[in-house]
Amino acid sequence: MKKLSKWMVSFICLFIGFMVAVQFQTTTAEPEVRDTRDEWEIREALQQEQEKQQELLQKISSADKTLEDYEEQSSEEQLATLKQSIDSLEQRLGLTEVKGKGIEVQVSPIIFEGVSNAQTYPELSPELLTRMINDLNTYGASEIAIGNERLTNLSPIRNVNGSTYVNNRPLPSLPLTIQVLSEEPQKLKDYMEASQSRDVFNIESLEIDVEVKEELKVPKYDAPLHLEILEETGE
Repeated sequence: MKKLSKWMVSFICLFIGFMVAVQFQTTTAEPEVRDTRDEWEIREALQQEQEKQQELLQKISSADKTLEDYEEQSSEEQLATLKQSIDSLEQRLGLTEVKGKGIEVQVSPIIFEGVSNAQTYPELSPELLTRMINDLNTYGASEIAIGNERLTNLSPIRNVNGSTYVNNRPLPSLPLTIQVLSEEPQKLKDYMEASQSRDVFNIESLEIDVEVKEELKVPKYDAPLHLEILEETGE
């Protein structure tokens, strides 16, 4: 029983370390651009970072409390806590399918009549997709799926031989559907329709159509998980 208890404590420690480390992972690969924000925008960005830091400290405190409670529990209670912790981790990593209300964003090419022979078919670049994802997260998105790819804290968005890849898989051709869960889908829709991203997409011959959905199903993340970060944290 002592060996089992020690194993459980070690697993919980690894779980806590992994949860903390995941918070430091960026959702997307930010493009290298010159900072042209004004003082007000910089202050807003700083406030957002401070809020993220405060949230992280709260998560660390909550994890410490969970570990303290765990050490005081019986073996049966420890097993229940361990299962609950694993379920929570799976949800945070996007390993479970999620349903709820939200918005559906359709990204389509703008085709001009009469100039089809001369027009280059537009593509959704990693920079444009990253911009949209950042806006969605800023305005209240809780879960996002791009096509059939669930976006997580560990999902890379990058250019591979001229194609945009998410979770190391190429995105399908346009039009592309992005599903977004949100507690306030109408507000998120209004924000996205008034955001600068729409104008930037239009410049690149892309249009954005946003529709509120009472029920959306976001698929689970099914790409291989790289757990090196967990091993390093657990050392």
